[in-house]
Amino acid sequence: MISSTTFWRTVICGLIATFTMTMVSFLQGGIGLPAIDIGHILKQTFNHVHGDEVYSLIWGNAAFNVGGVLMALFWVAFLQNRIPGNWFIQGIIYGIIISVVTGLVISPLFAKAAGESFGIFYTDTWIPGLILIGGIVMHISYGITLTLCLKVAGVNGVDQ
Repeated sequence: MISSTTFWRTVICGLIATFTMTMVSFLQGGIGLPAIDIGHILKQTFNHVHGDEVYSLIWGNAAFNVGGVLMALFWVAFLQNRIPGNWFIQGIIYGIIISVVTGLVISPLFAKAAGESFGIFYTDTWIPGLILIGGIVMHISYGITLTLCLKVAGVNGVDQ
């Protein structure tokens, strides 16, 4: 069982980590990696399903932030006490786990829902290597920020 204090601290940490990942996503365009706008991608996917511009960018970003919070809650509830290492190593490991799951499952499914094809690990895109590296950089920044925030907030996972 997760306490309300742990829950709300985790939610706040998830929002901070998602914001950091978003900023890193846009800033990495300055070093030659693609700027990956997940909020826009989600908005386009939602609208493709309806065949009309029903959703605005606000809804895409809202979904992106909720996803970031859910990833933080998943970390605290299931992985924080099972992954070895200090907060920094755990953040890197979680970022890599997120990148693998995203490249293997989530991105291909969202692309198909939007009528596109990214392929597994972005192989059907024009720059698969750069998108993969950009995704890894984004997700590692999320993982490190999340684990640091949770350390500062005193969240130590859920007792099993």
